[in-house]
Formats: sequence, structure tokens, C-alpha cells
Amino acid sequence: MADSVNLPPLRISELLRTWGLHPDKRLGQNFLVDEVALRRIVEAAGVESGDAVLEIGPGLGSLTRHLAVRASRVVAVEKDARLLPPLKSVLADYDNVRIVLGDILQIPAPSLMAAEDYLVVANIPYYITSAVFRHLLGSSPRPRRIVLTVQREVAERICAPPGKMSLLALSVQVYGEPRVAARVPAGAFHPVPKVDSAVVRVEMLPQPRIPAAQLPLFFRLAKAGFSQKRKTLLNALSGGMRWPKSVTRACLEAAAVAPAARAQALDWPAWARLTNAAGEILWRAADSDIPA
Repeated sequence: MADSVNLPPLRISELLRTWGLHPDKRLGQNFLVDEVALRRIVEAAGVESGDAVLEIGPGLGSLTRHLAVRASRVVAVEKDARLLPPLKSVLADYDNVRIVLGDILQIPAPSLMAAEDYLVVANIPYYITSAVFRHLLGSSPRPRRIVLTVQREVAERICAPPGKMSLLALSVQVYGEPRVAARVPAGAFHPVPKVDSAVVRVEMLPQPRIPAAQLPLFFRLAKAGFSQKRKTLLNALSGGMRWPKSVTRACLEAAAVAPAARAQALDWPAWARLTNAAGEILWRAADSDIPA
């Protein structure tokens, strides 16, 4: 099988003209055309010869080709039926690629992959970044690694440390270790977007940072804590969890978290303690008037 370095450039503009197509702004279609950037994505993903890869939104196959020459199998899920004829023509010589027409957010990712151990590598539309992460991280089994090209600002936010955390960062980092693996300038795309992109690589942890049984409660707390990030946790959790302030204060004290702290400042041990303390409160709620 050929090395991806030797692949000839895919002429996206010419392909679009040949098939009478235009990028669909509603679907956030910005096709990655820079061959250096494409190789960097595959390198950042650490794709090896025995890997099975799920690609979301292959478009015209520019990244798919590079994945196909490195991986043993690629499943590419495309939502836009208009792109299937040119996509199939581009990938005609790759017998290890399966093209699926559908919306990845409506398809359980593991159902597409015969092996439990698979990677997700994709250049996705900016507007579905959070939804794609929720979908993939909520699947069972989860992929071993997720590598997505997203808006640069969002990639940096996902990788933020305590003090700069967001609900998105927390939602990703509870399952894995994210890092920005590469930068992709706006000029690497057709059409050129208004912002630069970055490749975020998330290496899945063997187990979530919060025990699986406590994850629903953890996410309730996180959503409440970040619902109004300028509020202290005392006020944000009281409103979001519908608890009297006296109960919230007791919960925070049990977790050794300052009532005046804000959600973005908490580290993972603090979130674990807070989830445990909230679990105790809800366990007692059955015999009290505390809202559950």
C-alpha cells in the first residue's frame, strides 16, 4: 500500500466544477485541501497499519485517502448525498474504505465499527463540535482516541486547565486527556473560513475520572455550576440544583470547596468530592423536602 506522502493533491475546486457542486454553508462545508495539513492530521492521530478508523464527514475524500493508506479499515460517514458520486470516484481504488450515507449524530458509532478498538479522525463542521463530542463520548464502547479538526479557539478551550475550564472542557476531560496536536491555518481550506483551525487529540482514559454510576449527577452539577459562570458555586448550584442555600453550603463544605469559588476554578479532585457530597444529599432527599 502506498505511503500518504506520495499521494497526488486532490483538486477540490476542479472536482466541484466537474460534478456541478458548491459547498453547502448550512452544513458548514469547508473542504481541507492542503496536503501538508492532511498529513499532519494523520500523523497527529497516530494511525497505524492495524487500526480501524471512523471518519465523520469525508466530504470529497481528501482526508479519507490519507487515512486509507495508513489504516487497515476506514468507515466514512457522509451526511450530504450530493457528495457521494464524486466521493466514490475519488475512493474507487481503496477497497478498505466503506462509505455510509447518514448523520453520525443519529448513528451509534460502535455499530459502524466491527472492532471495539477504533479511532475517530475527522475534519468536522464547527457548529457540531460539542454535539459530536457528546455523541462519541457517550457511546459504548468509546473510541480509543478521538482526533478532530475544529475551530482553533474551541480546541484551546477543550484543553484548558483548571481556572479556565468550561462545560465543554469538563465534558471532554472527564473521559480523556486532550491536547492541541497541530495548527491548521484558514487558508488550508476551500472555501476559506474566517478563523483558523486546530487539531485536538483526545486520548481516552481507561475509566472516566468520575465513576460511571456518578456521571449523571456529575453532569447535573457541572451544568448547574456553569449555567451562569460569573456566579459563585453557592448561588449557581442553589439555582441549578433547586437546593436551599443552606443545603448547598453544607454540600460545598463537605467537599472542601469554598462557597465563593466558581465552577471554572475547580480541579478534578474537587469535582469528585463535590459529586460524592451531592450524592449523599440526594440519598437523604428521599426522607426530606430537599428537591432531588
